[in-house]
Amino acid sequence: MRLADFILRDMAHILAEWEAFATTMLPAARNLNSLALRDHAPQILQAVAKDLSTLQTEEAQREKSLGRAPKLPGAPETAAQTHALMRARAGFNINQLVAEYRALRASVLRLWMDEFQLVAADLDDMVRFNEAIDQAVAESVDFFNAQVEQSRNLLLGMLGHDLRSPLQTILATAEYLSALNAGEKVSEAAARLIRSGASMNALLNDLCDFNRTQLGLGINVDPNHVDLANVVADIVDQLRAANPDRRIDLEVKGNMLGVWDGSRLQQLLSNLVLNAIRYGAPDKPVRVVVTGHDTDVRLEVINSGAAIDGQTLERIFDPLTRGLNAEDNKMSGLGLGLYIASEIAKAHQGSIDVRSDQSETAFDVRLPRVALSK
Repeated sequence: MRLADFILRDMAHILAEWEAFATTMLPAARNLNSLALRDHAPQILQAVAKDLSTLQTEEAQREKSLGRAPKLPGAPETAAQTHALMRARAGFNINQLVAEYRALRASVLRLWMDEFQLVAADLDDMVRFNEAIDQAVAESVDFFNAQVEQSRNLLLGMLGHDLRSPLQTILATAEYLSALNAGEKVSEAAARLIRSGASMNALLNDLCDFNRTQLGLGINVDPNHVDLANVVADIVDQLRAANPDRRIDLEVKGNMLGVWDGSRLQQLLSNLVLNAIRYGAPDKPVRVVVTGHDTDVRLEVINSGAAIDGQTLERIFDPLTRGLNAEDNKMSGLGLGLYIASEIAKAHQGSIDVRSDQSETAFDVRLPRVALSK
């Protein structure tokens, strides 16, 4: 009997073995009933049987074995894709998902060979069957990963949102204590609370912005006509107050008028300066140089110190990436600051580059003077 016919004839037996194996996928399977354990297995098997009965070229078979079978535009999700979504939502992990397909492959072939004496023509069925299972695995894994990624991003978004209210309360209370001027010790403690709260708030801002980019929403900007000189001077003053033991020099020259999101550019500059403070030589100033040209503005943040190694330099704007010496130096941060800075530059249709040698490291931001309209 051809394998496609066998699968359709013995569907009940195959599904029983599928279910029996799925019950071992703990703890996710513990509270699932028979229907949930079998999920879309019948539809997956029907799709495999249909595939086995369909004439295909050698090239089509090869692509399918690599998980690259063509998908028609507008076609609904396959059974394997839907199965992956349901398994992800039920709490299965990726290893358990793939294990189900390994067990299905072994189960079908074993049952078939136990009942029939195979002939030469059946070898092609075995090859085609394995190709179909490989395609189903590829579809499932892609959708499983996408579902897990989306769930993670939604969780990060909710976490960042829910943490804002208590953090704002902490900051407001610290500022109130500082304003009371109730002795030097109280004022110093309040100042520490304010600095720590500001650092936490910056991390939350980066986390929420990273979450937006991962959900495909991008960095939100609200451009207006601004004087960049005032925008930059304001954030540099804030950074000086928050880092009294570090020297931050500011040089502004040329025309600073343009259409930008001032708050976002302050966030960009803050991330670059804080990075320079963390990794730059502590006894050398961090230099901020802003130069207005005819069609754009150039913003540079420069620090002295050891050169950034080539491996780190290649991935420096990738999210969740930190320098090789970050652990040694016990640096704080999520590794999102430079990524967020690059996304803000892109949102203004600008660019950001970095150069580093033994004398200094410089981040160079180019912003079109009129990049966006509201």
